[in-house]
Amino acid sequence: MSTAWPDERVISAARDGDVDSIAALVSASHPHVRRFAHSLCPTPQDAEDAAQEALIILYRRIGMLRATGALASWMFRIVRNECVRRARLLVRPDVPEPVTAVVSAEDEVLRRLEAERVAEAISLLPADQRLVLIMRDVQDHSGRAVADALGLSLPAMKSRLHRARAAVHATLAGPMGDDDE
Repeated sequence: MSTAWPDERVISAARDGDVDSIAALVSASHPHVRRFAHSLCPTPQDAEDAAQEALIILYRRIGMLRATGALASWMFRIVRNECVRRARLLVRPDVPEPVTAVVSAEDEVLRRLEAERVAEAISLLPADQRLVLIMRDVQDHSGRAVADALGLSLPAMKSRLHRARAAVHATLAGPMGDDDE
């Protein structure tokens, strides 16, 4: 199995609409996209679904990719966004977003930027910490349920959760964060 992303020639031909190159690009990108998804999504099923959605987006929008060398980072962002979207649905699937509140475009941009910063901070965590944080804080499982699901003792789960929260907080309080709290 090849571990390299498709070469620039295939990516360029796919961007230009060559059907065989698009098929080769999607096929060669699949293992990388799955790896991204499994490292970012809270469950294996969500990871598989997110990977499939990302490959569909790749297939439909390859012409939008500006630089052939940016394929990996573009796909990572697509997978990350899909995993975050799925995690949000898990947290509050039955509550529709309010339609009565009028949100300014500026507020919406700021909200999205903050959500992206949080998602990026979570994606930087080691896999064991990321999984505990997502299951406990995003999916709102009890500490005991998280520990049992991951085969950990409750103190071990709490330790990983504490380290994950501290790392996310440190990342968010970095150069772009607000240190005045």
